[in-house]
Amino acid sequence: MSDLGLVILNYNTRDVLRECLRSLQQTRGVDVEVVVVDNASSDGSAEMLRAEFLGNTFPPVRLIASDKNGGFAYGNNLALREFLARPNPPRALMLLNSDTQVPPDALRAMLDFLDARPDAGIVGPKLVLRDGSLDLACRRSFPTPQVSLYRMIGLSKLFPKSKHFGRYNLTYLDEDETAQVDSVVGAAMLLRTDALRQAGILDEAFFMYGEDLDLALRIKQKGWNAYYYPGATILHHKRESSRRSKKAQIEFYRAMYIFYEKHYRATTPFYLDWIVRGGIAAKGGLALAPEIFRKRELATGAQS
Repeated sequence: MSDLGLVILNYNTRDVLRECLRSLQQTRGVDVEVVVVDNASSDGSAEMLRAEFLGNTFPPVRLIASDKNGGFAYGNNLALREFLARPNPPRALMLLNSDTQVPPDALRAMLDFLDARPDAGIVGPKLVLRDGSLDLACRRSFPTPQVSLYRMIGLSKLFPKSKHFGRYNLTYLDEDETAQVDSVVGAAMLLRTDALRQAGILDEAFFMYGEDLDLALRIKQKGWNAYYYPGATILHHKRESSRRSKKAQIEFYRAMYIFYEKHYRATTPFYLDWIVRGGIAAKGGLALAPEIFRKRELATGAQS
């Protein structure tokens, strides 16, 4: 049984995937098994893996080649299901983006932290961007209606040091101090296998974005905690292309709506419900608005 099963989802990121795997070859002190799930890439990613990494590399790398791009949750679940189906799975599993680079001792530090906190179901490292700044997504609060509203109307950016308005990305916290948080980001998320088994794997209703928050909430509901741990630092070459992509922007707000519908709408007063969904529709644009309000009509009809 290995210490760690590490899942890397890839979609048309051949060159950064190569650099990620090369960084993992320098890992020290961890018995780790790497599974790369390729979501039907068209850039030769799978061919590169077969030529350069499958076989006698350390850590061992295995490829799962999906015949479709089913999204972040779908792709990662292909590997998570395999790990969890084993009689003796690794004691921890980790989701890692292909556009990351991992220092030699980072995985060992994260596992040691997990072992030292019996209540920890999730551990996330300090993620830094190419310019050395913190990737704000690496420590977050759950997007409750109130927290989401502060983000949508800009109060979280205007008052980042406020414990009230700065909760979305916890910008009032010292980035070099360990903290118990609601969630870390799926770009680098260490999961205790027992916690994942209890909560279930990623929800494939999310195509991209939101599935990590949903998983963290379900794990917390099972009695586990999530920690931001800056004792391990990972470089995140966050892709600018996806942030400029119209589809990615729509999926971001669709994920926000799915999360709200799943976890908060039933207990939200009707006036705040309209404000939240109207704000998501406004941000998501015309492509998303009909879906949000059509779902409301269907839900209303089902209740009557």
